[in-house]
Amino acid sequence: MSQANVEIAKRAIEAFNRRDLDVADELTTPDFEWFPAMPGAVEGQRYAGREGIEANAAELAETWQDYFVVVEEYHDLGDRVLALSRVRARGASSGVPVDQPMAQIFEFRDGRMSRARTYLDHGEALRAAGLAE
Repeated sequence: MSQANVEIAKRAIEAFNRRDLDVADELTTPDFEWFPAMPGAVEGQRYAGREGIEANAAELAETWQDYFVVVEEYHDLGDRVLALSRVRARGASSGVPVDQPMAQIFEFRDGRMSRARTYLDHGEALRAAGLAE
C-alpha cells in the first residue's frame, strides 16, 4: 500500500498546484488536518477538512500571485510519505519572487491522506520523519 501512498501524495501536490479543490475530497479523509509551515510556524495554524483546504486556498490567492510546490524527491515511509520540495512563488502585491526549500510529511489512513505537515527546512523534515540528514 505504501507505493500507492506515494502516488496519492503526487496527485495531491499536482492538484494543489492547479488549485483543484475537488480532488481533495477523493484523496483526503473527512477529518484531514493540514499544518502549513508559514502560518503554522508563527501561530500553530491548522486547517481541517474541506473547509480548511478552501480557506488556505483563498489565503494563498490573496497573498501570492503565483505559488507552486516542486517536489525534488519522495520517500516512501509506509503509512507516511516524505516529499522534499521547493516552493516557487511570487508575492501578489510586491511581485517579489520566492524560491524556498520546503518539505511535507503526509500521513495515511484507509488509503487516503489524513494529515499533512509542511516544513521550511529539509533537515527538520528528515528528522521529523526519523531519517538522518
